[in-house]
Amino acid sequence: MNNLVYLVLGMAAVTYGPRLLPFLLLTDKQIPKRLDAFLKCIPMAAIGALIIPGLFSATPEMPLAALSGMVFTLVVGWWKGGIIIPVLGSVAVTYLVLLCAA
Repeated sequence: MNNLVYLVLGMAAVTYGPRLLPFLLLTDKQIPKRLDAFLKCIPMAAIGALIIPGLFSATPEMPLAALSGMVFTLVVGWWKGGIIIPVLGSVAVTYLVLLCAA
């Protein structure tokens, strides 16, 4: 049991450390514009990585439902940004289209 506590604390430090270091080291520094532009592309890339692979296998009998979820994700992700609302919204839209078709 004692080794388990050390293991969990070690994993927490390894996970939290890389997330904390940029905040501590880059607090008073200006990020270059090219790097900032690159970092702003990460949410859209993450949406693509989460949504598009499942799009082709989630609803093979109803491709319209999957496409409507993808369109919702693209529109809301491009307009509003973020990742949580587009992903959850695409699930909801796909479910509603499937529910209405049944």
